[in-house]
Amino acid sequence: MASLIAIKSWVLTVTIVCMSVFWFDLGKADEYEDLPQTDTGTGTVVGDDPAQIVTKALLCFNDKYIYSSCEESYRLKASGNVDVPLEYADEYCAGPCLSETHLVLNCIENVMKHFLFYNRATVQDIRDTIQAGCSYGPERGHFDVEEHIEAEENGSKRAAKSILFGIGSMIIGLAPLL
Repeated sequence: MASLIAIKSWVLTVTIVCMSVFWFDLGKADEYEDLPQTDTGTGTVVGDDPAQIVTKALLCFNDKYIYSSCEESYRLKASGNVDVPLEYADEYCAGPCLSETHLVLNCIENVMKHFLFYNRATVQDIRDTIQAGCSYGPERGHFDVEEHIEAEENGSKRAAKSILFGIGSMIIGLAPLL
């Protein structure tokens, strides 16, 4: 009887320690993304100088062959902002701005896979925001990248906590059966 109680207390201790470790470290894998990474995702390296790589990526914003038809005020900027007013969403999403913005994002990604805009948004964050802004759901016309990232992070933190709570509850629930 004493050994059964000792085993149960060990299981409970291990469960609490594991939950504590995962609870505070989950979701921090991208914490050090601001370090320059020169891999283009194709297995080739563009260059050795990080400043040269970033400069080459920033040139995508000013390429006259990419941005030719989209009005300058609605273009994606190096800050990571897509300033499209709500009333212009239909024209933006159905016109050349959408395709030209995707061309700029492709250009950036071809130069530097893990490019971070000044607002700390990734290329995928921008793509997700544009997709949501051009969708026919409640987010249509909302192209605020920072707001979109915040909402996504809050949702993922809640989901991670729910998952960990569920796993912990299952382990604690199984402990008396051991």
